Amino acid sequence: MAAGAGLLVMFLAWFAGPGLFGITNEPRGTTVQAEVVEPAPCTGGGATEKVKFDFGGNPMEGSLNGCGHGKGERLEVVVPNGASGDGVSVHAADATAGASNARRPVGMALLVFSCFAGGMYVYLVVRGPRRLATA
Repeated sequence: MAAGAGLLVMFLAWFAGPGLFGITNEPRGTTVQAEVVEPAPCTGGGATEKVKFDFGGNPMEGSLNGCGHGKGERLEVVVPNGASGDGVSVHAADATAGASNARRPVGMALLVFSCFAGGMYVYLVVRGPRRLATA
């Protein structure tokens, strides 16, 4: 019974798709050309640069989580959907945050091990305690 439940969980997880493990290939914004207005040096952490770009026909300014670009340098950034007003936080178009193609196989392997462990626990509880043979 426990093995069947584990197999059912793995089957449903496999067909739930990549979204189950947080993997999405959907764009989370619009890619636009931006120009660096205020560059930031790459000393210390948390450097942000100010960029200007056109979004939806309106000129906007935003903060780019990055450093090392020159003033007036043009680069592609991703503007989040529904962004409005100045001070929008953007990121470089060629950067991805925590994406890895290994997440699905690793997630499935962890799911298999957890189902196995749960099945073994049920087996041990149903079997009950064993007595040692005395000689």
